[in-house]
Amino acid sequence: MAALLGALALATASFGIQELYAAAPAKLQPSVRTSASTSGAMARLPTFQTGLPPAPRLAAAEGTLLSHTPYLAGTQAGLTSQVILSLGGVFAGALALSYFFSRRAAEAAIGSWAQADIALAAVTSEKTGEQNPEAQGKRIAGIKPRPAGYKHDVTRGYQLEEVSRPRRNRRHPAIRSFMRETQMSPANFIMPLFIHDEDYDVPINAMPGCSRLCAASVLKEVGECVEQGVNMFILFPKVSDELKTPDGRQCYDPTDIVMRTLKLIKGAYPDVVICTDIALDPYNTDGHDGIVDEYTGVILNDITVEQLCKQAVAQARAGSDIVAPSDMQDGRIGAIRDALDSEGFTHVSIMSYCAKYASAFYGPFREALDSNPSFGDKATYQMDPANRREALREIELDEAEGADILMVKPAIAYLDVILTLKENSSLPIAAYQVSGEYSMIKAAAEAGFIDEQKVALESLLSIRRAGADVILTYFAKDASKWMSDPNGWWQKRMSGKA
Repeated sequence: MAALLGALALATASFGIQELYAAAPAKLQPSVRTSASTSGAMARLPTFQTGLPPAPRLAAAEGTLLSHTPYLAGTQAGLTSQVILSLGGVFAGALALSYFFSRRAAEAAIGSWAQADIALAAVTSEKTGEQNPEAQGKRIAGIKPRPAGYKHDVTRGYQLEEVSRPRRNRRHPAIRSFMRETQMSPANFIMPLFIHDEDYDVPINAMPGCSRLCAASVLKEVGECVEQGVNMFILFPKVSDELKTPDGRQCYDPTDIVMRTLKLIKGAYPDVVICTDIALDPYNTDGHDGIVDEYTGVILNDITVEQLCKQAVAQARAGSDIVAPSDMQDGRIGAIRDALDSEGFTHVSIMSYCAKYASAFYGPFREALDSNPSFGDKATYQMDPANRREALREIELDEAEGADILMVKPAIAYLDVILTLKENSSLPIAAYQVSGEYSMIKAAAEAGFIDEQKVALESLLSIRRAGADVILTYFAKDASKWMSDPNGWWQKRMSGKA
């Protein structure tokens, strides 16, 4: 309608100008005279014949000029009024057309915002009241269709008077991505390897996906891990029964499987970091981390530490980069540090099992190494699961004695202890996601109860969030593979696409 009115106004204005032209006196009609100085089409120039004498001289013809003035004044007044009316019509038409086109642009913009509101309501699930017919046919996959005529039983337009809404920072994957506080990569993993003196692998029934590895398989496993970005490993030996003794002397024999495996890996992959376990339980006939008094059953602390020092030096000599005392004997960190330094191994680090708990989560591991205690448990030297502040004392002692890394074991059930170490020490914090934690995830995934990939990565991320700088995990290789898959769930989540 506005466009029609504008066009009508313009047409009326045009007609008025034509009428004005037709009504003008003949003396004001344009005539054509030929210019002597031009030729062709450009020579025809319009002029107005007013009937006046050509340019009367100011002095001689003043009276003659004044005699024509009344007629000219009347003619010019009529001309001026009609011109004003015509120009007014033109202006009105232009305004009408301008209004029409600006209104169309505004309606288009309002339509775009309405569509954006519909989309935002679908994403945030904040849409209340009646269903919008325009949104039908665009239902998000997975949302069940509502019955015909369905309305939410809520107050239409109800809104909280809430200024601070944390969900605004969670509504889009890209926003969640830049706000993510904890990052995780293969560099945060240490891969445990079970080794034995056989020329074949033996699957560990209680730990699906894990095996006791022969020498060739060790190299293959290390190579596959390196391809995924995992460059740190820790060795755990399955020692044959005939090599076990009450004092565990095999642990520092230069021909022991740990020494040979160290040299094997370092020869093939010199740039990887190898950690070695310092403890007597794989070598002890009694299955404990120290020498047992046969009459009292007490673990003899000091002479056990002496054996551990011999073991640490032997492993350092074979190429170990980090020795990891897991025995939980008093004073062993300082003694091992002194033993290493006195033999020139000042560059070898100590990763102390600072807060190792007497946990039931170790069951599958002990099956893997056949190292279950022959009597009792390990509660007299490992920490009580009920205690957290006790770890502060272990932190203070291990730091003073020369530890380079502090470890918490197990991990997922002891996140509060990981945080305690992180907040009370400037040293790097390690956490061991132990065999029981691994096997529970595997078993639940095999039963179809959980998504193995998502649960494993979430558990590892939780350990990182609690404060662990490095995690010992049997998922190291698989987790690294999942994390590096460009089309996988993890990459989409981290890049703000999921």
